[in-house]
Amino acid sequence: MTNTFPDISLNTERLVLRPLEDEDIPAFTEMMNDEQVAAWTSVPQPFTEAAARRWIDEYAPTERTAGRGLDLVVVEFLTQRLVGIIQLGNTNWHVRSTELSYITAPWARGEGYASEAALATAQWLFNDQKFERLEVRTAADNTASQQVAQKIGCISEGVLRGACIARTRTEDGRWEDLRTDFIVWGLLPEDIEGIAEQLADTGGFTAYSDWN
Repeated sequence: MTNTFPDISLNTERLVLRPLEDEDIPAFTEMMNDEQVAAWTSVPQPFTEAAARRWIDEYAPTERTAGRGLDLVVVEFLTQRLVGIIQLGNTNWHVRSTELSYITAPWARGEGYASEAALATAQWLFNDQKFERLEVRTAADNTASQQVAQKIGCISEGVLRGACIARTRTEDGRWEDLRTDFIVWGLLPEDIEGIAEQLADTGGFTAYSDWN
């Protein structure tokens, strides 16, 4: 029997992490067409509303039911504005390990939302799903993504040389592949002990409160 993630929603003080819905398509599409998203991810460009609908209606449900991963959109609790997405992938149920990635919308950067959502996901995985390892891979020059990993307690474990394909704009406006390194970050249950409290003490955020 294939292990699968539950159809879950997570809450923090400021955010709700929930499955993607058709109502998210316009904001989701806009986020995926952002220059930084295009540069550091493999999302097809331009990203269309039809692609967003396929992601929501086909890709995300299939990944979850097949046991490979989980996609959760991140929205503000008060406004319900879409601010990002959390993804789990390359899940190994025997090892109880999965890979975490995150995207933040350009209109929501600088608010600590990626760290808050990533930490809530890690706490849920370790406490409720009994996972033993979480892995994050960041492109060598993607300092914003690296800062998120560090904030939630990840430990840099090494470099995969030439393992990442990023993208850069050419003079004529086209996207061109750019080979770079992956930095591998690992997170174990003991690594997040006290992280939420540290961030709260420095004006950050609190941990997730519940799930359903």
